[in-house]
Amino acid sequence: MTAFAGADERPLPELLLVAAERALDDADREPGGVDSVHVGNMAAEAFNGRSGLANALVGGLGMTGVAARRIENTSASGASAFEDAVAAVASGRHERALAVGGEKMSAADTATATEIISRITHDREYEQGITLPSFGGLAAAAYLRETDADRRDLARVAVKNHGNAVSNEYAQFGKRIDVEDVLASPPVAEPLRLYDCCPTSDGAAAVVIEAGPSATGDAVTVAACESATGTHAVADRADPLDIESVRTAGERAYDAAGFGADVIDLACIHDAFTILEWLEMEELGLAPTGRAWELTRDGRTDLDGDLPVNPGGGLKARGHPLGATGISQVIELVWQLRGDLPDERAVDGASRGLAVNVAGFGNNAVCTLLEADA
Repeated sequence: MTAFAGADERPLPELLLVAAERALDDADREPGGVDSVHVGNMAAEAFNGRSGLANALVGGLGMTGVAARRIENTSASGASAFEDAVAAVASGRHERALAVGGEKMSAADTATATEIISRITHDREYEQGITLPSFGGLAAAAYLRETDADRRDLARVAVKNHGNAVSNEYAQFGKRIDVEDVLASPPVAEPLRLYDCCPTSDGAAAVVIEAGPSATGDAVTVAACESATGTHAVADRADPLDIESVRTAGERAYDAAGFGADVIDLACIHDAFTILEWLEMEELGLAPTGRAWELTRDGRTDLDGDLPVNPGGGLKARGHPLGATGISQVIELVWQLRGDLPDERAVDGASRGLAVNVAGFGNNAVCTLLEADA
């Protein structure tokens, strides 16, 4: 990865190149040994006036003759690029693939960035001025109304994830906050406030996927990577708290892997808004419906809890450079499962991890399950 930041002076192609080179170095592989390159990016044309990212990346790596393409799936572009790379290897078509994701959002001012991101909603909802934070606020209000969770419980999600990011050198925010900080931050979409929402970010992330056992014995196995779409227009959902895409992608991943939520040791959840951490946990069977808040209140999702969630800080504090996020979640799981992290960052004894990366407000989702090699 590159460190995620509110503004990185390097252009997007350079960020992608740095992440790719780091992944190849970590895997002890040369660019010439890669068969295909899969680049996840949502909106380089809108943010940066750039296209042809996959071709620019392979050119920077000195590659020729490889298959290369860009994958766009709004805020799940990174995980979709990873899924594409995994499928290329699993099918036997390619022996080794490189998945890279990145976004440089700082090139646009706040109003422009808001407009770019708002365009991923359904046309009918966009025309009514509804934004993704609007959906987050409506969902949070409904959840707090329908469960015994209170506003302070929701604030604890942000507090936890900021605390996890403090020791993560790649995280955008290294600052601890408390519940009062969250509640005192500026309102965005009631009841959500600024500290309930992920930032705009610059950054890139990359992984190498290959067939066969690891020569060094420290690789992590992709047990499953599955995706699913949901209802595009949120207003068409029978229950605004249902995120069908996440539930279906999770079910498909569990079926493909041959194990379920009960053996997951840690999870990277798409917490673009604090409420999404709870909703997605419930859709994935990591918490009973309407009860995820209890896990937060009881400390069970803390780094030293029985189900650590977003140990690297999540989108909320690690940052959310759209095309990089899904791959950065995979990287966090790999580091945890390989035991690469210092004690203050590590989830002790983890052997299975889950990541979910979501497009829009649940229009599409990608769920990945990883296992540490025995």
